[in-house]
Amino acid sequence: MKIRTIRNVYIIDVEGEMNMFNSNQLKELVMNMIEKKVERFIINVDNIETIDSSGIGALIFISSTLKKMNLSLAIANVRAPVKQVMDKIRISTLFPLYEDINEAIKVLSVRPA
Repeated sequence: MKIRTIRNVYIIDVEGEMNMFNSNQLKELVMNMIEKKVERFIINVDNIETIDSSGIGALIFISSTLKKMNLSLAIANVRAPVKQVMDKIRISTLFPLYEDINEAIKVLSVRPA
């Protein structure tokens, strides 16, 4: 996982698989960023090949945690077959999915955290 910043929005680039082996790492990373007062997050899933229930659970945990704290989250670059899994369980109702990072940045950078 890599972190970068564009216009006060922090982008977490996740690669490979999102499963029980790295989903806790993503949750811990987000929690550490919250402690450092980060308010706007994009999780970039462009390079994720597969996602399992642990990965979905991590996204749900992150989403609910950020909502409780009135912080912003977007998921960007969802590609098939990951999109198929997310559509099947209707996860897109929990947080916004964006076609690309630029679209997500545009929305999050003007939204109050």
